[in-house]
Amino acid sequence: MQGKKLQQRAAERVRELPGAELTHPFGADWDVYKVRGKVFMLHTEVAAEPVVILKAAPDDARLLREAYDAITPGYHMNKKHWITLNPSGGLEADLVEDLVTESYLLVLEKLPKNQRPVDPATFGQRSAL
Repeated sequence: MQGKKLQQRAAERVRELPGAELTHPFGADWDVYKVRGKVFMLHTEVAAEPVVILKAAPDDARLLREAYDAITPGYHMNKKHWITLNPSGGLEADLVEDLVTESYLLVLEKLPKNQRPVDPATFGQRSAL
């Protein structure tokens, strides 16, 4: 997935996540996505390439970096808890969307229950009719 398309796909997914908002605390070059004031995704450019930076569980982050050349340690973030999606590796749209959702849910899990816009344990599950 090419750079701008990678960022667009990630941003489209964010629009579907309750309570998510776009901010620019680091200036116009950084799109910072938050839920209840906590960062779960960033967009910027690294070496003139648009990238997406996401939170990930440490074991998942390690496995993703091993499995995909386009996934590297989090740019300017804690390398254990963050990953960077790079446009040159041909990541599938479904994977990008899943990683954005997982990053969002990881942040939600750390929030007090009364501040969560949705329950991270059941978000996205279909209820039986």
